[in-house]
Amino acid sequence: MRKTGWLLALLALLCGAAFGAAQQGGAAKPDAKGGQKAEGSAEAAASTQAKPATDDPNYKIGVEDVLNVNVWKEPEISRSVPVRPDGKISLPLLNDVQAEGLTPVQLATSIRDGLKKFISEPEVTVIVTAANSQRFYVLGEVAKPGAFPLTRGMNVLQGLASAGAFTQFANEKGIYVLRKEGDKQVRHPFNYKAVIKGQNQEQNLELKPGDTIVVP
Repeated sequence: MRKTGWLLALLALLCGAAFGAAQQGGAAKPDAKGGQKAEGSAEAAASTQAKPATDDPNYKIGVEDVLNVNVWKEPEISRSVPVRPDGKISLPLLNDVQAEGLTPVQLATSIRDGLKKFISEPEVTVIVTAANSQRFYVLGEVAKPGAFPLTRGMNVLQGLASAGAFTQFANEKGIYVLRKEGDKQVRHPFNYKAVIKGQNQEQNLELKPGDTIVVP
């Protein structure tokens, strides 16, 4: 009797442990799935959010920039649009909207005012997702001639550094910057030899969009 009672007690203990493990395992699966689903949804949501190319509130939109225009609760109007060579973007209901020369906030206000004829109290946000207009160019006797992204405050010396080393044929004293000023293209000299010695610092201009540095 004692042996039988001892065996029954052991069997009950083993069954209880197995039942508890099964419950824990069953509870863990939904949690794991739920966690995976939540994580996937968050990643998907993050991937669909527009990422700004610049956080400068005073940034002036230019030709070839790409803008994300979001009109709250109006998916038919919200879209990603490029700024055309004429400086405008195309949107439903409004057709052509001037964008070049405006900040994102100013453009959002302009779009909102236009949509008031069709939508009650529209809420509009504009984000620059590709600042393609903010470029400068380096041509001539450098290792990597081409177009480069322009960052705020960049000067000629820093711009040259983006294009790599000079070639053996470069005229380092005869470099110049071509800049459009009004209807004219103005040539600004840059003597690399002098500037790196601390001389002629006024030649080390702050670059502007569209500037071309020429290394003869």
